[in-house]
Parts: sequence; C-alpha cells; structure tokens
Amino acid sequence: MTPDDLTSRTAVVVGASRGLGAGIATALAGVGARVVAVSRTAAVTAGPGDGDGDIRDIRHETADAGEATVAGRLLDRYDPEIVVLVAGASPHMRALQQQTWETFSVNWETDVKIAFHWLREALLRPLRRGGRVIVVSSGAALAGSPLSGGYAGAKATQRLITGYAQAEAERAGLDLTFTVVLPRFAPETDLGRSAVQAYAARAGRSVAEFLQPMGPLVTPEIAGAAVVRLSTTDHAAVAQAYLLTGAGLQELS
Repeated sequence: MTPDDLTSRTAVVVGASRGLGAGIATALAGVGARVVAVSRTAAVTAGPGDGDGDIRDIRHETADAGEATVAGRLLDRYDPEIVVLVAGASPHMRALQQQTWETFSVNWETDVKIAFHWLREALLRPLRRGGRVIVVSSGAALAGSPLSGGYAGAKATQRLITGYAQAEAERAGLDLTFTVVLPRFAPETDLGRSAVQAYAARAGRSVAEFLQPMGPLVTPEIAGAAVVRLSTTDHAAVAQAYLLTGAGLQELS
C-alpha cells in the first residue's frame, strides 16, 4: 500500500485542533484522505510545526469526544476506515503531594474515557472490514511521569485497552486493526512545552540543557508522518504498539 491509497478513504481524527492532532489531520489530508477533525474548538489550528497538509480540505466537527453518544454518532455519520484518537486533558504539572484527587485523576476522566468510548463503538458498530484505529498515548506510559499526577497511568491504560480491543476484534473475526503510538516529549505542543518546562525546572536546568541529550524530538509533522505510515501499511505488518521518537516509529514488544 502507498499513501495514494488514502485518496478514497475517510479518517476521523479526534483531538485535531492543535499540536500532534493538528499535525496528524493535516498530514492525512495532505496525502488525499477525507479528514474529519473532531475537537471542542471551532477549527483546526495549524501553526508552525503543525503539519504540511491543506487544512481547507478538513471537515470540522465540534464535539466533546468524551460524551458517551458522540463516538457512535460520528462513526455512523462518516463511516470512516481510519480513526485516530489524540484527544486528552493537559495534566496539572505538580509533584504528587501538591495534587488534589481532581487534578490527579483528570487524565483518567478524559483520556481513558475517550479511548474507552471510541474503542467500544468501533467494535460494536463495527467499523467496516479492513478499518484501523490508532490511539496516540504517551511515552510516559513506559517511563512514568512523577510531575503529572495520574497521567502516566492513564496513558498506560489506553495502551492496555487498545490491546483488549484488538483481541476482541480477532475473537469476533472483524478484520480490524487496533494499534497504539506512544510519543516521547513533543516540546512544540502546549502539552509537551509545559512538561518540559516543569521537568527542566525540577532538574535545575534550562529547557535547552534538559532537551539537549534527548536527540531528535517529536514534532507534529513527525507524528503526522507516523500515522500516515501506519494507515498505509499492510494490516499484517502493523504491531500493537510503537514508541514514537524524533527518529520515527519503533515497534514495542
């Protein structure tokens, strides 16, 4: 398969108004997919580093992706072959003892809930045969994130339930592919910028000093290229989980 194969396909990108989501939406549009961008705000914002596609070719849906009925309604309306879940809450960047339960649990109540609703509906509907769902989690699911409350645990749960969805699809003979992508720091995004600033301050270093040993960093363009690759790779060759760094995708066992 090649990117040209996406010209007749519909992709729903959940959380597409900014950051990695905007980069993914514009990258998919740039290779010809019909993109439906779902977010709470009014339009996809493609700022510096947010992708190379043409945002004029993206249809926008303003909706709260965490509401129980939204996933089923939009999947019924657009009948997509590709669903990409990027939406989530920005964690409260504080040490554990400075969190409240409300700030600690925000990513469980947002990120995990969104993944649950959309994975569930993709199985129940189900998506058309050959469809695929890509859940964008976080590298924090592997390494932890002591300054972001329950964020790392929520992102690990997204990975787990994506695996559960794949197992259920196989058990039911649905011919669907579910995979999860775990990006490392993406300091061009609002979420990545706040995390980098918090961890640099904790280490007593400047942001530049903190990032220097990390090598190439994840950008919205890199995330977009990764999702295009996964969307155009033969189903049999797609792994259940990938780490995403500035150098691209790395399969996880």
